[in-house]
Amino acid sequence: MECCYGVQERELDLVLHSPGGSPQAAEQILEYLRTRFDYIRAIVPLQAKSAATMIALGCDEILVGDHSELGPIDPQILVPVPEGSRFAPAHAILRDFERAKDQCKQDVSSIAAWTPILRSYAGGLIEFCNQAIQLSMELVASWLERHMLRHADMNVSENERRTKAAQIAEWFGSAQSYDRFRTHGRPIRYPELQSIGLRVRRLEDNEALQDAVLSILHVNEITFSGGPAAKIIENHDKRRMVIVEQNIAIQAQPPPQQPTNPGLSRQQRRALERQRRR
Repeated sequence: MECCYGVQERELDLVLHSPGGSPQAAEQILEYLRTRFDYIRAIVPLQAKSAATMIALGCDEILVGDHSELGPIDPQILVPVPEGSRFAPAHAILRDFERAKDQCKQDVSSIAAWTPILRSYAGGLIEFCNQAIQLSMELVASWLERHMLRHADMNVSENERRTKAAQIAEWFGSAQSYDRFRTHGRPIRYPELQSIGLRVRRLEDNEALQDAVLSILHVNEITFSGGPAAKIIENHDKRRMVIVEQNIAIQAQPPPQQPTNPGLSRQQRRALERQRRR
């Protein structure tokens, strides 16, 4: 909102460079931009992955270079594990449960092997995974139908848009796409994007635009590497929002050593410990 304030233009070039994040955040960003702009062109100089791919698919067209990449939109779920927490694909979690049910049904002794794995999955997680997968695909399908596929040069009739939009969304986020991509970080480049029917152009076809976009990317990369900036959103009028992170190093103190008396027997030491507790 800060960067849109005072902007009078109704067409937007949205330069996207992001590893992704929350589908809900992607929805909030894109729906707000749609209240301010009638036409949005997503420009991906290097990568727009995961939720950033969702934003790109919600635009009217996408510009990418030969080296640029989008990615799958399957949700990544934060799962607590003994070592802390880690992200796991929603599709993988669902398959874990199905595999556990099948193996335990066939061989009861396999329950022991599955117990520590399933223990870290909280109640309601299966439903949460199913809903998260559906949300990502439904958002993308809705945006494609309303925006990208409506343009005349796409040659998609009004009656065909919903079906075509759903097919593209499933190509990016369904269980079948999970088997095809194998990993959430898999790059999706221009030839694939064009083959599935997206309104995608090559940055290399406009040398001046490519030079300007790459200059923006390089300046921001230098800013990220040389300072505390973690996220930058900036417009052509130099209004910006910058999120700054600060790292503070704290020297860990070793735990105090408990005094011991090697001359005492184990039984005597236990008796002394009981006296201290009283």
